[in-house]
Amino acid sequence: MTTQSADSKKTALDAIAVQVNACTACGLHKNRTRGVPGAGPADSEILFIGEGPGFHEDQKGLPFVGQSGKLLEQLLAKIGMNRDQVFIANVVKCRPPENRDPMPDEIATCTSAYLFKQIEILSPKVIVTLGRFSMGLFFPNAKISAIHGKVKWENNRAYLPLYHPAAVLRNMGLMGDMEADFRKIPELIKEHAQRNKPPADDPGSKSGGATGGDENTPKEEPPQQLSLF
Repeated sequence: MTTQSADSKKTALDAIAVQVNACTACGLHKNRTRGVPGAGPADSEILFIGEGPGFHEDQKGLPFVGQSGKLLEQLLAKIGMNRDQVFIANVVKCRPPENRDPMPDEIATCTSAYLFKQIEILSPKVIVTLGRFSMGLFFPNAKISAIHGKVKWENNRAYLPLYHPAAVLRNMGLMGDMEADFRKIPELIKEHAQRNKPPADDPGSKSGGATGGDENTPKEEPPQQLSLF
């Protein structure tokens, strides 16, 4: 990625952040202190998606800055990374009252207006969902206890569903699974690179003989298709 493209992405993400902080599209805006658009480098290869802002996030306007954020940073450290290398967002951008679950209409409004646009801009190689609400966007009707750590490849991107850090803090018995699932993240980046590795040069394609001519024949197909119209 060039610096120019990274700058362009940052500009687009900053514009979304401005929109989030002025948003009145659903009732969640009525009780917010600050909107929480998301944070991280525009050229990040990894996007984490949580549920919604909590008390500390609402106060600071940043995602995962409470106890869940501390655990997330510890887990990142275990795979040799830090939060400055990843983009972190949420399904909804304003804190639900009393930290209640986001409602279906709030999720639909916020994801269509902001999250899906952020995904399009970032074009991450890996999306890591944290908890059942972000999981549900990409794994409909699934149960987090059944599919955590099970990777899905779609549209040249890996989707990795994980427990929410808050769930791990409530039940430390989940920590072993969480750490094991987290260790898959750097492997997915490597696998993405392998999947997108250019094919090895075929020596035969460089020859000037009849074989080379045969291999070039498919290139004539698009003009032939035009004759059908």
